[in-house]
Amino acid sequence: MSGFTHITVGTNDIERSRRFYDAVLATLGWTRLLDLEDNASMWGDGEPCFMVTRPRNGQPATVGNGVTISFAAPNKAAVRVFHETALTLGAPDEGAVGPRPWAPGALAAYTRDPDGSKLDVYGVAS
Repeated sequence: MSGFTHITVGTNDIERSRRFYDAVLATLGWTRLLDLEDNASMWGDGEPCFMVTRPRNGQPATVGNGVTISFAAPNKAAVRVFHETALTLGAPDEGAVGPRPWAPGALAAYTRDPDGSKLDVYGVAS
């Protein structure tokens, strides 16, 4: 059993976030599994593990400074496709696809979602 049940990020525009995450998470084999009306959605590979939601307190969603959500890619090709898909959708390049010194043999890339949450995608297999 993993150490968490799911990760949640806030959004100020649920439809924009749904379009973004439908596209980028599909590159990892994930699908949107659940919509909670106009408030939230959850994605995963068989079971929900990543959620985007409007903040419950009614305040605007903000970015966690220093927070990065890292998705495991099934292979290095998926790292490239995830990153390219995000950039095509207007996301910024926060770290080009390439090796990282802290993870020999791995390939990683960084971007941000439409609300500014920092995302990493990481793959080891060829």
